[in-house]
Amino acid sequence: MGRCVKPEFDFQFSEEFGGTKPTPGGIPEAQEKRDATKPRVDALIFVAQHHGVELDRKALRAMPGEAPSPAALAAWARESGLWAKSTRLRWRHLIRMQSDAPVVLLLSDGGAGIVVSHDVNAGTISVLDPTRPGEKPVAVDELRLANVWRGDVLLVRRERGAVADEESFSFSWMMYRVLEERRNLREITAASISLSVLQIVPPFLVLVAIDRVITHQAISTLGMISLILILVTAYDTLLGYARREIIEVTATRIDARLGMHVFRRLLALPMDFFERHPTGETARKIGQIFNVRSFFTGKLVSTFLDIFTLIALLPFLFWMSATLAWLVLAASAVVALVVLAFLPAIRRVFARLVTAENRKNSVLVETVYGMRTVKSLAIERVRNEEWDARVAEAGQARLDAGRISNVAQTIVNPIEAFINRGVLLVGCYLLVAWPPGSTGITGGVLIAFLMLGARVASPLISLAKLMQDIEEVRLSVTEVADVLNHPTETTAMRNGLRPKFEGAIAFQDLSFTYPGSTVPALDRVSFEIPAGTMLGLVGRSGSGKSTIARLLQGINREYNGYLKIDSVDLREINLTHLRSSFGVVMQDNFLFRGTVRDNIIASRPGLTLEHAMRAARLAGAEEFIERLPRGYETWIEETSSNLSGGQRQRLAIARALVSDPRLLILDEATSALDPESEALVNANLLRIAKGRTMIIVSHRLSSLVDCDQILVLEKGKVVDIGPHEELLERCSVYRQLWQQQHRHLEGGRQRSLKSSAGRE
Repeated sequence: MGRCVKPEFDFQFSEEFGGTKPTPGGIPEAQEKRDATKPRVDALIFVAQHHGVELDRKALRAMPGEAPSPAALAAWARESGLWAKSTRLRWRHLIRMQSDAPVVLLLSDGGAGIVVSHDVNAGTISVLDPTRPGEKPVAVDELRLANVWRGDVLLVRRERGAVADEESFSFSWMMYRVLEERRNLREITAASISLSVLQIVPPFLVLVAIDRVITHQAISTLGMISLILILVTAYDTLLGYARREIIEVTATRIDARLGMHVFRRLLALPMDFFERHPTGETARKIGQIFNVRSFFTGKLVSTFLDIFTLIALLPFLFWMSATLAWLVLAASAVVALVVLAFLPAIRRVFARLVTAENRKNSVLVETVYGMRTVKSLAIERVRNEEWDARVAEAGQARLDAGRISNVAQTIVNPIEAFINRGVLLVGCYLLVAWPPGSTGITGGVLIAFLMLGARVASPLISLAKLMQDIEEVRLSVTEVADVLNHPTETTAMRNGLRPKFEGAIAFQDLSFTYPGSTVPALDRVSFEIPAGTMLGLVGRSGSGKSTIARLLQGINREYNGYLKIDSVDLREINLTHLRSSFGVVMQDNFLFRGTVRDNIIASRPGLTLEHAMRAARLAGAEEFIERLPRGYETWIEETSSNLSGGQRQRLAIARALVSDPRLLILDEATSALDPESEALVNANLLRIAKGRTMIIVSHRLSSLVDCDQILVLEKGKVVDIGPHEELLERCSVYRQLWQQQHRHLEGGRQRSLKSSAGRE
């Protein structure tokens, strides 16, 4: 058990590691209200810092006021680039751990401790209080630890080598994922070898029955053969069931791992990828992953399983008749040569088929996505004609692929038939034309050979056709890799600084040009605003307003010059931390299927209804939410068809405010609102802007009058910056924009003056 520790440990461990302070009578009572998440969160942050990684507290998916679960902590660490696993350990395993890395103890009362060292001889471990990392660790033995610990620990370390999520998607990558299921593969291999050996038994018994039982009228031998056949059949049935079960489990595990990888990789792709690639084309290419999965968990596995049958049966065939065995091998080799001869043509035609299917799918997805526009413009006939053209193109490519496959199959069919029928004829000839015993062939041997020959020919032909299947799946792998192997934002999302933002923003001689363009969207832009500023961005279309908003969110990071937030270069900031610190409302916002409440707290799932209500009140959305059939639990359909444009926009503003961001971007956020909703949001702007830096991109200058500063842009350059009144006096561009938007007011005022003069 080891030596005991000092008596004050009970008090210290219970109080400081997340428990409550005991009273003199031994009954615990809450001395002060503590944050239940703090001990475990602080412990994991301490361990992550030991490995050189800074964790973002906002990224933790946990309910406020509740101790985070081991799974939530492990997921939080993994999202930040660490390897983490929650598990249960016994004392003897804990104290004998070889690694010097800190281990997080998850206590039964919701607290946590950090194991920093082990002393096997003394029977103790040294535990550090995560809320007081500066204090010395406390020595704890098994008896004391057992009072508050049930075995839950969190193991954390840095990832070793290339993470699977960051490796390039390829044929070899998929093969490695299959080989990760080594244990199941070993069991499948053992079962396959056993089944292959068992396949020899029935033909051999048939050989004996024909050559011995019929010849010598041995009824007792027939009974023994029947009993053996029954036992072999039963064992073969059970073993076959077990093998199929293991194959299904293995395929399901591979499928789940593959699906998670694809989705994580998609989420890690930069925004400009989706802006430059049609949605239908991307969806079509990703859909090819199912062909890849089917090949690796279906055709490839079954073909390699057949190899065991080939290895087991081929020697037995040569033992029975070398002549007939060579015939089977020769016919199978001819099949392989035919397939190889057709591979180049198959490769070309399948490439055309994939391209045609991509184009067809793009038209379909685009039409469904833009159905409202199609209906409003009455262009159903135009879209239908384009669809017909794409269907015809894809149909022709599919017909060409089917024809070339049909030609190859037509050539192969007679050869496959020869393996069954030709061998029978040759065997009968050898049996009749040659003296008995000179060829070693008897009636029983011939029948047994025919039974085994079909089972040997099938794997040989499958191996030959596997080359064609590999060529087809290679095209599918290329399609998927074209999406998944695009450079991701994973490194920027896991690494980098996580400063606490105040909100000061500085552009210093910044220039940016969109890929494929020669005209800079921003040309040597320089300006600074202090924290807490409400900044308006104005200018004609294409002046660079939205580009500034994109750069602030880190959507585009390939710029020249400097963009700093609180004197920290934006490219050095952790991308996830940066975006979670911004609240963003765009002109056309997307709402997810789910309740109103779920949509408001989408960025922080752990928040409560009170948080959602507070954000809705600030965004001016509370009044219409309360009039919905079920209030905050009202279900929003996929296209948000049960909400008006103004309602959707106010929900988007509430969603941006729910996390109380230090920086808020409104990119034409009020342009889709009706006058009443816009007036309501504008009335709340000053209240929304309190305590945060706010960037407002708008064409309506009237909504920017109350801004502290207004930045005027023209063709990607800064024209002027200042308050509304000053810009009206000194900035001709701003004054012209203002007059264009308020010309009707000036005209109305002049008409009023003329009318008054006429009455006088």
